[in-house]
Amino acid sequence: MLSRCLQEPPKRQKPRKRRLRQLARHRRYGERLVFRIGTGEDFWETGWNSMTSQRKIAFVASDAEIAQSALARLSARYGCVAPEEAEVIVALGGDGFMLQALKETMHLDVPVYGMNCGTIGFLMNEFHEEDLPERLEVAQEEVINPLAMVAETSDGSRHEALAINEVSLLREGPQAAKLRIIVDGKIRMEELVCDGALVSTPAGSTAYNYSAHGPILPIGSDVLALTAMSAFRPRRWRGALLPKTATVRFEVKEPQKRPVMADADSRSVKSVAWVEIRSEPDVRHRILFDPGHGLEERLIREQFA
Repeated sequence: MLSRCLQEPPKRQKPRKRRLRQLARHRRYGERLVFRIGTGEDFWETGWNSMTSQRKIAFVASDAEIAQSALARLSARYGCVAPEEAEVIVALGGDGFMLQALKETMHLDVPVYGMNCGTIGFLMNEFHEEDLPERLEVAQEEVINPLAMVAETSDGSRHEALAINEVSLLREGPQAAKLRIIVDGKIRMEELVCDGALVSTPAGSTAYNYSAHGPILPIGSDVLALTAMSAFRPRRWRGALLPKTATVRFEVKEPQKRPVMADADSRSVKSVAWVEIRSEPDVRHRILFDPGHGLEERLIREQFA
């Protein structure tokens, strides 16, 4: 969550020497305030200085050194405001950080423009320092809805999470999982024996879903992909395409003997008894792409790679 604005990192924490050097370097670029999102070692930073730009931009960056260096240069060049005051948020990192930035700022209803400073950049634009305001003005917006997951564990506790890419179920032990699949209250498969299964959005269909040989879904197709991983019975069952309005429920059979974990974009819940997944229309993630390089084009290009 967004914390209050701080002149310096909290005194109760002792940043590493590299972190101190980075913050000192940032201060040389102007009057800069540091915002911390998250707690402990799991946080990311943005800042403000006295420079202004035509469009109010909030720069946020992952903890990677290359992203932190880009944060300092871009903030000095274009100015930077707090995310709550921004007209656009520029995320510097890879796809993992982009997912984190989208989740942390979804309450602001501000578009997020990613620039790749990481290893994987399917959701990101190419990194260029020049002409950033002009690129933002002509960027094309894609709106995606995340998946909402509700999972109940064997001890009866419930967990909720949102996932932009997919919600997956994976076997925890050496034995294959046994799953019952229910769609909109109707049993569609009494028993799927597999290593796991997942439900993917169109935006996430080129991620884990694609690695599991699931279909690539066009943006705006209003469908979800249900994909099995290493299905043993029914033999080679690949999954199904479901309407976006569908609610999918997985029930774990023999959970003590064959434990299963659920994962929503890297947020994991172990020893689940059942998991329900549906699209969440009330949550909108606004992502900006350079013209000709939007999600639709990337999804098509991925299929011919």
